[in-house]
Amino acid sequence: LLGGNKDTACVTCHHPLVGTGDGLSLSIGVGGQGLAPERAFVSERQVLVPRNAPPVFNLGLAGMDTMFWDGRIQQTTPNEFLNPADDYLPAGLENAVAVQAMFPITSRDEMRGQHGDYAVDDKHNVLASIGDHDMPLMWDTMMQMLLTVPEYQQLFQAAYPNTPLAELGFADAANAIAAYEMATFTFLDSPWDRYLQGDASALSPEARRGAMLFFGEAGCAQCHSGPLLTDMQFHNIGVPQVGPGKGEEAPLDYGRSRETENESDLFAFRTPPLRNVSITGPWMHNGVYLTLEDAVRHHLNPVQTVADYDYSQLTDLMQADDWAGTAVRTAALSAPSFALTPTNLSDADVAAILAFLDSLTSPTARDLSFTIPNSVPSGLPVGGAIQAVAAQIPVSEEQIA
Repeated sequence: LLGGNKDTACVTCHHPLVGTGDGLSLSIGVGGQGLAPERAFVSERQVLVPRNAPPVFNLGLAGMDTMFWDGRIQQTTPNEFLNPADDYLPAGLENAVAVQAMFPITSRDEMRGQHGDYAVDDKHNVLASIGDHDMPLMWDTMMQMLLTVPEYQQLFQAAYPNTPLAELGFADAANAIAAYEMATFTFLDSPWDRYLQGDASALSPEARRGAMLFFGEAGCAQCHSGPLLTDMQFHNIGVPQVGPGKGEEAPLDYGRSRETENESDLFAFRTPPLRNVSITGPWMHNGVYLTLEDAVRHHLNPVQTVADYDYSQLTDLMQADDWAGTAVRTAALSAPSFALTPTNLSDADVAAILAFLDSLTSPTARDLSFTIPNSVPSGLPVGGAIQAVAAQIPVSEEQIA
């Protein structure tokens, strides 16, 4: 129901059966059909979301105060947030996760749709007719749509018993979405967690050696540190540019610099948390690496890795000629912000680091089918489409490998 054309939902890009992502390098939002890697465009307007869908694991852990690859949402005080809506952001949002939940419905390519669109029920897309800068009206309109559904009325009344329905806003819906994500997808039962709690048998000898490399000579922990295995900072590590790019700089994506306008932030992106990283591919801000090993090896020698990158592994849509010039592919390496020192590791070292990274994955996260409801209050399809995904994309050790 949150999609203007009713062809997208949060689960479109954050599916439990594919590591709370969608298994695509770049997501297909409005105009697509199907779920997870099987999703494809069914309209002539084929616009990819320019960045990889981040997983929603462990958003409930302390320190998760910076959202999106470019950090355009940051919690600065307990009640203040840097955000794209500035002072128009409504009060009452409980955390950065809730603030993030306010914005996908405002994106035309992700969920909102284009002027003149009709929803899958052949009704006019009201959300798409709102001006791009009038986010408060988008939020008010969406909340009114939610409250036309009797079961949602009941659920909101149960969640906010002291607030009349007429006084509820989309911030209350965003708080509810955040509470669901944090409660449902936060896991601290990985082999690494058990090892830290004193269970020496939780890690294989290879994974233990990988941990020593990770926190030692390989230098991974310079950026991937703390309980979330991220410094929540922004770095340009020379990732090859693929896809449409973002904003006026397209086909380039300037990353953090789009928010700060600082040259030192060109092509810098947030250090991704690594919990459950084995099941959250494709990897990097644009999903350029289809295996975790390739993502790890990029750090060893970015210049050579970019030179050797095989663009034929990407979908036809992502290989469009105007995105694939050498200058575009290597732009991040040429920027003054690029700072990644080559590291000399053997194949055995890389295998050990991969074993350690796999130990960061919760066994619960490997099969999240229990989180999928049989129906939703809006009455829009859930069961059939999701069951098809479950049949097509088994979550198994073979898939992770």
